[in-house]
Amino acid sequence: MKRLALSAALFVALAACASNLPIASNGPAASNIDGETAVTAPESAVGTAPPSPVSAPVSAPVSETADVQPEGFTTVTVEITKADGTTCEVCLWLADSAEERGQGLMGVTDLGTAAGMAFVFEQPTNGSFYMFQTVTPLSIGWFAPGGALVSTADMAPCESDDSSQCEQFPAGAEFDLAIEVFRGDLAAVGIEPGVSARVIEGTEAAACPAASTL
Repeated sequence: MKRLALSAALFVALAACASNLPIASNGPAASNIDGETAVTAPESAVGTAPPSPVSAPVSAPVSETADVQPEGFTTVTVEITKADGTTCEVCLWLADSAEERGQGLMGVTDLGTAAGMAFVFEQPTNGSFYMFQTVTPLSIGWFAPGGALVSTADMAPCESDDSSQCEQFPAGAEFDLAIEVFRGDLAAVGIEPGVSARVIEGTEAAACPAASTL
């Protein structure tokens, strides 16, 4: 995926936040948990392929030059609130079912006009994410019930064909929302120490809204 195209897509996705956020270019093309190959091993191993005996969805090999966007997902707007009270609204792909969380950003190399993916859980969990079959390096932020940022991590793709050999990335505490972006882009969407995040009800849509101003 071309860096210029990625930067342009992120710029559009963050248009609503441009007044309070720097626009950062996206990191290198993906890694396994990029869009988080978050195949959920039960909900205890979030963002990972399901544990054996449950088989995780398997993606076809992705060409290094192919631009692969998430398919079968809707989008949602998430409000990021900084410690000083300023807010930013970010459009993200939405994974709010076990199947969608299991697929995550597996094989994705292009986020389109979204800034990343939001993993929403019905109940708090302390599961871990991993990068099995995720081709783009990712960064992730976990949020506790109530919205406070729990922790963040940078995740590299797992090159093993055996998911049990992939590194696990735990949040370190319970969470019910996780946001994945291309590696290095957490600050660009406003995720930094002291922030909180919440999914804005009624904003689920087929695609991110067009930016009115840039």
